[in-house]
Order: sequence, then C-alpha cells, then structure tokens
Amino acid sequence: MLTYSARDLRIRLYACLGVERWVDEVAAGAPYTEANALVDAARRAATPLTRLEVDEALAGHPRIGQAPTGAGAAQQFSRREQSSVDADDAELASSLAAGNRDYEVRFGRVFLIRAAGRTRAEILAELNRRMLLPDEVEALIVASELREIALLRLTALIELGAA
Repeated sequence: MLTYSARDLRIRLYACLGVERWVDEVAAGAPYTEANALVDAARRAATPLTRLEVDEALAGHPRIGQAPTGAGAAQQFSRREQSSVDADDAELASSLAAGNRDYEVRFGRVFLIRAAGRTRAEILAELNRRMLLPDEVEALIVASELREIALLRLTALIELGAA
C-alpha cells in the first residue's frame, strides 16, 4: 500500500503536473493500494488536458535548454530530464534558444517536449518539425507530452518512495 498523507500526495502530484484539477482528481482517489492504480488514475485524469490546463502546466516549465530556477521537486525533475550527452554543445544550445524564441512567437507558449532520453539534437529536430504544424495539432501534442512527462515523473516518485 502506498502510504502518502493527503498533503504529501498532493505535493508529489504537483511536482509531476502543475494542474490543479488533475491533482484534485488523482488525490480524490487516495488511498491507493498499488502503484499501478495510482498511475492509472493519473493517466485517466490527464486524458484529456484542456487548453487552459496546458497553459496552467506550462507556467511551471522552463524552456528547453535553460536551467530551471528553484530547488523544488519539479525543478529537479527538469534538470535531470534535460541532461543529455550533447548538453554542453554551444551550437546546439544557441539553435535551441533561437528555436524556442521562434516557437513562442508562433504559438504563444513555451516549446514542450519529453526531454528525458532524448539528445538536444533530437529535441531541436522535433522543435523544427513541430513549427510547421497547425496550432490545433501542436496543442494536442503538447498535452500528450505533458501527460507523458507527468506519468514518468509519478512513476519515478513512486520508485523513489519504494527504495
């Protein structure tokens, strides 16, 4: 059985996805007796995320390639997720910064991608591909990426708690 207090569960959930409705919905199902039940509830609650919820979640996400500020769990996740073998490549960093600016002008929000397990070169290629998409399609991709990030983070938190 997962033994998080209601307050601790909410804190952990916010570190995974900063969407109040999602946190409320997942926390309402506690206590969870199995990790899979918690992750399944989190997946259901994040499917779908509305445009307003995407905006709410993005407010807490740093730009790809920029170090997050602060020392909370969400910032620690971002630091780990954005570390890659080519993280020190100055040319890639410059291209990502320019791509981020272009993306924000085009879509009015920060570029979001599940960075974990991807190189900066792969992220830049995906940013360039997504710049060509219609806003409605891109918004669906961002919501999907947020959901994927949240579930990866939640799984990591559960595993840390079990260790």
